[in-house]
Amino acid sequence: MREALFIKKNKDRWLKDQHLPPDDPDEMAASFTQLVDDLAYAKTFYPSGKVTSYINAQASRIYLDIYKNRKEDSSRIWRFWKYDLPLTIRKHHGVLFFSFLYFTLFFVIGFFTAAADESVAADVLGSRYIEHTHENIAKGNPFGIYEHGNSLLTWLGIMVNNIAVALRIFASGLLLGLPTLYDLAQTGVMVGVFDQLFAAKGLGIDFWLVVFVHGTLEITAIILAGGAGLILGKGYLFPGTIRRMDSFRQGAKDGMKIIIGLLPVFALAAFFEGFITRLYNDLNWLTTAVFALSVIFVIWYFVLYPIRLHNRLSVQLNEEEA
Repeated sequence: MREALFIKKNKDRWLKDQHLPPDDPDEMAASFTQLVDDLAYAKTFYPSGKVTSYINAQASRIYLDIYKNRKEDSSRIWRFWKYDLPLTIRKHHGVLFFSFLYFTLFFVIGFFTAAADESVAADVLGSRYIEHTHENIAKGNPFGIYEHGNSLLTWLGIMVNNIAVALRIFASGLLLGLPTLYDLAQTGVMVGVFDQLFAAKGLGIDFWLVVFVHGTLEITAIILAGGAGLILGKGYLFPGTIRRMDSFRQGAKDGMKIIIGLLPVFALAAFFEGFITRLYNDLNWLTTAVFALSVIFVIWYFVLYPIRLHNRLSVQLNEEEA
C-alpha cells in the first residue's frame, strides 16, 4: 500500500485518538493496540517516513496515558461537548442532512394536503384540538393553548415525553431504520398540517415566531434523533469494508452519542414551551429573541462548528505529518 493511501485510510482514527483520547481503559488499550499494529506496518514499509515517527509518538503518548491519573469528570464532559459530539455529528452529516430533507418533504406534503382538504387537519390533530384553536383565533389569541397549565409541570411533562419519543425513534433503527423513517414522516406531516392550520387564517408568520420559540430546538432534536436511528440501521445494512457487527456497534455508539447530546436540547426546548412561549402576547420581543437565538445556535453548533472543527484538526494533522 502506498504511504499516501495508508495515511488517508487511517488518519481519521489517528486524529480522534490524538484529540479525543478514550476515557475507558478498554477503549484506550484497544486504541494502543491498533496504533502498535499501524506502527509495525509503517516501520516495515515506510521505515524513514514521517508517518512512522508520528504513529510512534501517538503510541508513546497513549502508553503513558494508560498509567497516569484520570482527568476530572468535568473535563471529560467539556471535551464531549467541545470535540466528541461535534466530530460525531460531522462524521454523519450526510445521514443527518438526509433526515432533515426527509422530514421537510413530509412537512411540505402535510402542509399542502391540509390546504387542499380541510378534513385532513382534524384527522391528524384531532377535531377537538382544531375546534379549540379556531375558538382562540376568533378571540384574537390564536396561540392561547400555550398559556394554559402549570409552567413547571408543562416543562417536565413535555421534556420526559420528547426524550421518550427520541429514544423510541433511535431504537427503531434496530429494525433497519424503517420505523424511524415512519416516525419522521408522521412528525413532519403533523407539523406541516399544524402550520397550515394557522397559515389558512393569515397567521403563517406568527406560527413560526410563536410555535418555534420552542419548536426550533424541539424539531431539530427530533430530526437528529431520527438521524441517529438511521445511523444505527445504516451501520448494519451498509458495513463497508469492515465486519458487519463492528459496523453495527460503531453505528450504535455514534447514534447513542447523538442521543445523549440531545438530552439538554430537549430539556431546554421544553423549558421554553413551559415558560417562554406563553409570553408571546406580553413580551413578544423576548419570544422573538429566543426564536432567533435558537436558530443561530442550531445552525452554528450542528452545522458550522462541526465542519470548522473537523477542518481545523485535519489541517493540524497534515501539518504534523509534514
